[in-house]
Amino acid sequence: MSEDIKIKISNLTKIFGPKAKSILQYVDNGMSKDDLLKEHKHVLGLSNINLELRNKNIEVIMGLSGSGKSTLIRHINRLIDPTAGSITVGGEDIIGMSKEKLRQFRQQKTAMVFQSFALLPHKTVMDNVCYGIFLQGVAGDEAHQRAKKWIDRVGLSGYEDRYPSQLSGGMKQRVGLARALTCDTEILMMDEAFSALDPLIRSDMQDLLLELQKELHKSIIFITHDLDEALKIGDRIAILNGGLLVQHGTSQDILMNPADDYVRDFVKKVNRSHVLHAKSVMNDNKPDNNKAKVIVNPEDSIDNVLCEILRSDAEYAVVQDSKGTEVGYLNKKDIAEVVRPLVAD
Repeated sequence: MSEDIKIKISNLTKIFGPKAKSILQYVDNGMSKDDLLKEHKHVLGLSNINLELRNKNIEVIMGLSGSGKSTLIRHINRLIDPTAGSITVGGEDIIGMSKEKLRQFRQQKTAMVFQSFALLPHKTVMDNVCYGIFLQGVAGDEAHQRAKKWIDRVGLSGYEDRYPSQLSGGMKQRVGLARALTCDTEILMMDEAFSALDPLIRSDMQDLLLELQKELHKSIIFITHDLDEALKIGDRIAILNGGLLVQHGTSQDILMNPADDYVRDFVKKVNRSHVLHAKSVMNDNKPDNNKAKVIVNPEDSIDNVLCEILRSDAEYAVVQDSKGTEVGYLNKKDIAEVVRPLVAD
């Protein structure tokens, strides 16, 4: 396995029901989720998933309710066993692990943050944050020092002795995040972690996660049903529909080249000019040098490029890399082509 790939999921299928193994042949032969339920009374959770999740990235898995996204993440630490297929983490086979080795893997390599917070109501913030490292065998002053560091980092300094019932939803989720980070695992799995929060608090938590990731470089698997959230935080996004993986790529890939009508419906109302980067829509058609121009970066959003063009009364933008090399060009017509599908819808 390449060092760039942290988790490799191969031919993964999950069927829920008492005869899942014998039913597998129908799924392999192309039977749909609806037909499997109707004819055999079994539920298809995932069908032949092949997915490589990169090391030290935020990999978002998204889809509507029933798409299989939460089922998929629970296979990574084997809270759910597959009907067929394999999963390797850092080259290590997860499916073949013994119970003892799996327990160690869960404690030492992975941590989870849940939508429902999953805090212990009878324990203080400090004790909740320490809980994971207590299970790792860390105790006493060392445990409290590590927990205090992350309590402070998530903005809860002074709340160490409070109980969950005394906290808001956003504060509870900060406790859950601090608990996961205190465990110092390679992989952080976040299942709809911010979905229960109010929009402003949710945005704050997304910003906090991105800020921490710049420092920590964890391998984060983030589950969401919200495309805006996926586009904001994901280095790459995997989209599921009915247990099938329909597309996996960067936000730029998905917005510019949706794989099917399902993905197209997801992205059609997105403000593309806010999400797309100059590098995704630039071309190599160099305009007349006599025309007024502005200089922009490849990572600048189309919104920012347009603002620069209008502010400077320029005709086009030159996209330059960090070395000052011209790598592409954008004019107002190019930008209009990016925005046009939204207007048409």
